[in-house]
Amino acid sequence: METAIDVSGLRMRYGADDVLNGVAFRVGEGEVVALLGPNGAGKTTTVEILEGFRMRSAGRVEVLGADPAQGDERWRARVGVVLQSWRDHGKWRVRELLAHLGAYYAKPWDTGALMAMVGLDAHADKKIKMLSGGQRRRLDVAIGIVGRPEALFLDEPTVGFDPRARQEFHDLVRRLDTTILLTTHDLAEAEKLADRIVILAGGRIIADGTAAELARRIAGEDEVRWTCGGERHAAFTTESTAFVRKLFGEYGEAIGELEVRRASLEDTYLALVREHETEAAR
Repeated sequence: METAIDVSGLRMRYGADDVLNGVAFRVGEGEVVALLGPNGAGKTTTVEILEGFRMRSAGRVEVLGADPAQGDERWRARVGVVLQSWRDHGKWRVRELLAHLGAYYAKPWDTGALMAMVGLDAHADKKIKMLSGGQRRRLDVAIGIVGRPEALFLDEPTVGFDPRARQEFHDLVRRLDTTILLTTHDLAEAEKLADRIVILAGGRIIADGTAAELARRIAGEDEVRWTCGGERHAAFTTESTAFVRKLFGEYGEAIGELEVRRASLEDTYLALVREHETEAAR
């Protein structure tokens, strides 16, 4: 997999305080990576540096082979950004706005095809101020990808969404064929959308891997619970599927109330952050 985003030794200092201190991670072409971390961890600062909106204090950063701090218009045309919020253009109609913005790119999406892709073709002539929250977020994504970006940054993409709108947005993101770096406080969202999770705390990367890999790092073993002959049983194993298969092979239909509990991303995230905070306090 070719590298689309490459960060090493990234530092950001405000006065005597290091907001970022030696941040390093990579995102491969076509990969979806979620950047997680508590408030004040430096997520927004990191993303703004990658987008070219903020100058770093030190370190090396490349997005699509270029330093964002020196990115020209051709580079910016290859990068898409979906902010948590942006200035409304409520009087524009959906089709008009997308066609207008698309005219600034060399090879934009066809407006009709783009609206169909994000599920807005039925609302093409509706004024933006009349869109629902979910429809508006679809428009935000359409704006972010109108120029066919090779890298897309999503900042807290579903803040304030109801469950249905959130699910619709997740379905849309899964259909996008581009490199994506997203920040979110919704751990379930990160687990659903991301190929990989990067956790930032105290200005440093404290974990990097798939949700399953991070869970194994903290939990180590799955917990299996079941009843047999009226008695409750529990066991811990790193191979829960094989363990359950063996149970049924030995006891068959006598097995009841079977439950396999794997550590969730939330369990893993909280454990990693607590571990970091404990070490930092020493």
